[in-house]
Amino acid sequence: MKEAQKGQIRWRCRRALLELDLFFRPFLQNGFDALETTELQALEALLALEDHELWPLINGSKTAPRADWQALIAKIQAAHRCHTRELLGSQGERQTAKGANDMTEARYATVTIDGKSHQFPIMSPTYGNEVIDIRKLGSEAKVFTYDPGFLSTASCRSTITYIDGDKGELLYRGYPIEQLAEQCSFMEVSYLLKYGELPNAKQLADFEQKVTRHTMLHDQMHRFFTGFRRDAHPMAVMVGVVGALSAFYHDVMDFSDQEHRDLSFIRLIAKMPTIVAMAYKYSIGQPFMYPRNDLSYTANFLHMMFGTPCEKYEPNPVLVRAMDVIFTLHADHEQNASTSTVRLAGSSGANPFACISAGIACLWGPAHGGANEACLRMLEEIGDVSRVGEYIKRAKDKYDPFKLMGFGHRVYKNYDPRAKLMRKICHEVLSELGLENDRLFKLAMELEKIALEDDHFVEKRLYPNVDFYSGIVQRAIGIPTSMFTCIFALARAVGWYVQWEEMITDPEYKIGRPRQLYVGSPRRDVKPMSERT
Repeated sequence: MKEAQKGQIRWRCRRALLELDLFFRPFLQNGFDALETTELQALEALLALEDHELWPLINGSKTAPRADWQALIAKIQAAHRCHTRELLGSQGERQTAKGANDMTEARYATVTIDGKSHQFPIMSPTYGNEVIDIRKLGSEAKVFTYDPGFLSTASCRSTITYIDGDKGELLYRGYPIEQLAEQCSFMEVSYLLKYGELPNAKQLADFEQKVTRHTMLHDQMHRFFTGFRRDAHPMAVMVGVVGALSAFYHDVMDFSDQEHRDLSFIRLIAKMPTIVAMAYKYSIGQPFMYPRNDLSYTANFLHMMFGTPCEKYEPNPVLVRAMDVIFTLHADHEQNASTSTVRLAGSSGANPFACISAGIACLWGPAHGGANEACLRMLEEIGDVSRVGEYIKRAKDKYDPFKLMGFGHRVYKNYDPRAKLMRKICHEVLSELGLENDRLFKLAMELEKIALEDDHFVEKRLYPNVDFYSGIVQRAIGIPTSMFTCIFALARAVGWYVQWEEMITDPEYKIGRPRQLYVGSPRRDVKPMSERT
């Protein structure tokens, strides 16, 4: 049986019914790959059953009508039993290692409702808070959890990015963001996020070659841009054009196939700079600039942004490095709003380009990717250093609608590690361009100084975040405010795709379906028109 066909069978083992999914997961990890062709064919037929037909066979309450099905079910059940024993054993080992003697230390959480207790396993991460596995809470205790904004909910397992908000630490695949930004290029970081390890020289050269050869867009896609108004927000254009990639590059649609996923990844990150630059050029009425294969990824982007057919554009190495660092700092950021949007859209099996488009739409919001744009508008509103004290006072007044943008973060309760790097880059770029006395930069430095010394901001841990500096850097380079979030999307596309791929290859993957606390009207009957008030 071909690998692609085996991949499709593996995919179909992911069932909508939670109980079934929990049985199939350990079998996929230990047992599936050892199946013979005849067994795979029998499994394919078994999986054609609906969940309500399959569940009684899997849990043993009914006997399968076929002997080959029953033999397979025995293997699935054996894998589940083995997994359960291993789980209990590993929890016991952790208990012994920690010197535990009671039920809390036995790695279970107990929930008591109306006098009845329910136990749920406690899962231990590499770093961060431990997690209570409540997947069976609804079926066992007949209750759901209420957590608007997912403040205390882990929606997935991930090996990609880790944030420690209290320490101000950000890791990509275990590497500190400071080391990656200072020692690696964005292409190296992209390879790391995709494949889990930093590339050697040959791997990096091959990867860059592939990306370089896919930077051009299908010529028909150019017509998409002319369908938008010239004054359309570039993010609106991005949502449409990136989503349209799924209509032009649908030759590799079997996402159970690793090669198909790899090619789609290369296409996405190669074409994102071209799309962003074309959105900018269209908005200012200049001709599109085609990519140049002799330039690096980031230098090529600046060429497409600021070059014209009239003369050759030579990217400034300091500005290229600055943009490369900006890309690296924004490449991924754990389970934020846009990443969660991509995962949720992708959980239905949607095309990854369409899922990335959904992520772009989410990123557009001023509370997320639009924060650096909002920060620069705030600086423009303040206008002068002499007015900083006035606006600081307004920011502390809970009845004043003014908000100090660029300070504080939903996750970081310490200094944003990306902000430290962007502050350094900010100084380098302004020095290179002779803009050390730039009005907004001086204003930003004064605002930062006062905020870091003010008891109100120190007590609330409202430190400058990456948006506070990135807007100033991009403005100095020549990128208009309306394009800031597009730059963010260009970089984050790497993380979005990798997060999407991690989700669809996870044996525990399920379509996203949040529950709700319904507080609407109770059941009522429709009255005839004559009786309605």
